[in-house]
Amino acid sequence: MFENFRQTTIDTGGAQINFRFGGEGPPLLLLHGHPQTHAMWHLIAPRLAKDFTVVMPDLRGYGDSSKPESAEDHSTYSKRAMAKDQVAVMKELGFDRFSVAGHDRGARCAYRLALDFPEVVEKLAVLDIIPTGETFRRADKDFAMGYWHWFFLAQPFDFPERVIEQNPDNFYFQGTRHLFHREALAEYWRAIHLPRTIHAMCEDYRAAATIDCEIDDQDQGTRKITCPTLVLWGEKGSLPNWYDVLDVWRSWAEDVQGQGLDCGHYLAEEAPEETGAEFLRFFKSNA
Repeated sequence: MFENFRQTTIDTGGAQINFRFGGEGPPLLLLHGHPQTHAMWHLIAPRLAKDFTVVMPDLRGYGDSSKPESAEDHSTYSKRAMAKDQVAVMKELGFDRFSVAGHDRGARCAYRLALDFPEVVEKLAVLDIIPTGETFRRADKDFAMGYWHWFFLAQPFDFPERVIEQNPDNFYFQGTRHLFHREALAEYWRAIHLPRTIHAMCEDYRAAATIDCEIDDQDQGTRKITCPTLVLWGEKGSLPNWYDVLDVWRSWAEDVQGQGLDCGHYLAEEAPEETGAEFLRFFKSNA
């Protein structure tokens, strides 16, 4: 995977961020989800690299990026902190303005990046999420049963860590392993067997349930994402059963478009052709 991409690490001041980059053209930042790494983009990054300089970091706490010490308020793993990492990465590469796409947790970092740093984000794409604060406000029995891991991982240290460490293979990717390329899955397994990664991922979810919600609550109704925003989701996943996805995002962004794709949650790996085509259409357009 990633034969024509370079790999390096930079110090953002808050974390050591591992990332790959390659290609030519305008900068496009791709942010992965939980419990994956930047390897999730391996099927579409080579195509995108024909038109863009593609940058793919491991979020702080994930993959080969560092795992900063936790803070009492979980701010170390807030999406605001993760967004600052991405600004630092792109500046290191010489990009003061760029587009960004994120899936799952990476999408939460991506929309926070667009809200906190509107001067640097050209366009935004979010895959298979609604905003974090909206998710908790709208939570009901169906959500709690379907996405129970949100509440489990957010439990106080170190209960979820101890449970997962007993058997990471049994906890992650139950029923979905067939969706991933063997090399990508091996990369995910390598990362999630590390106790520090498990702890960091739990901190990510603790931050979501606390400081991320608080920050979203402060923004709701007071400011919007101003750049063009593409919203994609898996029609075979849970999101369209629970929400009118575009309607939710229209209350958060001024210029929203999007659609569901014929796949489940892992769009870039289940439907790489369709996801890549949507990215190219959106990020190459002048609108």
